[in-house]
Amino acid sequence: MDSDTTMQGARRNTEELIEHMNGFGLELKFSAGVWFFIPGGGRFHEAYIDRPDNEEQWLDCVFEKAQALKEHGLTALEAHYPNEVNENNIDRYMQFGEETGIRLLSIVPNLFYDRTWEWGALSNPDSSVRRKAIERTKAALLLNKQAGTDFSIVWPGIDGYENPFGVDFIAARDRFCEGLAEAMDAVPGVKVAEEPKPYEPRGHILYGTTAEGLLMARKVEAMLGAGPNRRCLESGHSMVGLNPEIGHMLMGYEDLAYSFSLVMEYGKLFHTHWNSQPLGNYDQDLNAGVIAPEQMESALYALKMHGYRGYFGLDINPERMPVERAIINSMDAIKAANERINRLDHEKILACTSNPAANRGTLEALLIRARAPQGAPLSSPPPEVTL
Repeated sequence: MDSDTTMQGARRNTEELIEHMNGFGLELKFSAGVWFFIPGGGRFHEAYIDRPDNEEQWLDCVFEKAQALKEHGLTALEAHYPNEVNENNIDRYMQFGEETGIRLLSIVPNLFYDRTWEWGALSNPDSSVRRKAIERTKAALLLNKQAGTDFSIVWPGIDGYENPFGVDFIAARDRFCEGLAEAMDAVPGVKVAEEPKPYEPRGHILYGTTAEGLLMARKVEAMLGAGPNRRCLESGHSMVGLNPEIGHMLMGYEDLAYSFSLVMEYGKLFHTHWNSQPLGNYDQDLNAGVIAPEQMESALYALKMHGYRGYFGLDINPERMPVERAIINSMDAIKAANERINRLDHEKILACTSNPAANRGTLEALLIRARAPQGAPLSSPPPEVTL
């Protein structure tokens, strides 16, 4: 990760923005979560593939698939602690990275699956259970430091509620943030990216939207006290940021470009997770670009506009096709969308948005033509735009 995410919030006038858009290109560095390389079953069906018999075979299979995808653009892996990466197999990940160049980008504390977390992990009202969550987070951060990852992702998937009646939400949020801050101060210097999701598996998840995630990041940073963490913050950098996922944002009816811009305004876009999703609905983790490709384009344009330099992480659930094909399709969809936005006339686009009264309907006409196949029988192009 480019550690200086503060530049994401740079303000530019129209002329400066046109110059930036013509000179800056997104670097499409792809990562993928190892959790979907060998898909398991779901709530209503068993796995559609044969699964390895043990952890060694599972890891062999993951590495074999990942290495074959390097030529298509895969450069990094993400994994959960302790079920996918742990103290016993971290050396294998490190060796694989040295041999192939496919590195560990993030180690994620698994704070949602175990039955221990039935009533929450970092926010759990039972202090003994919450202590276990804090200690697991510390262990995951320590492994991140050992592996030299860019950050740890924290997803509060099981921290939430169904029945809101009588819940002390402020206390629950305090417990979550204080626990995360304690773990970060115990292993100083490791950055954390929270991943918001509005619901599922809980009826409502704490810090489930992009705006709530930003509030959480600010709150945890205010609690940090360890020297390296404070020095980072005092120099104007972030210790806690966000890892927005496309599917989760659309589950919450968010607009992708707007939400990404909100995170970048505060210099806190550490990472991005890509897939596609119908508005609302359950979390489908469809391949990137399958649904609403125009949202993908507007999101990429916003990332380009604000100078995003991080990875494009894939978080998909390819149950009915080989994972290799699903990853290639997703990377290709993002590459194609990025090519489309790069070919736009940025001066015309920004003239339409900065001076809309003088360019009524022109932006829509420009995008129609940008998306049309060559030779499509369209009307005459719109008149020249006015900046």
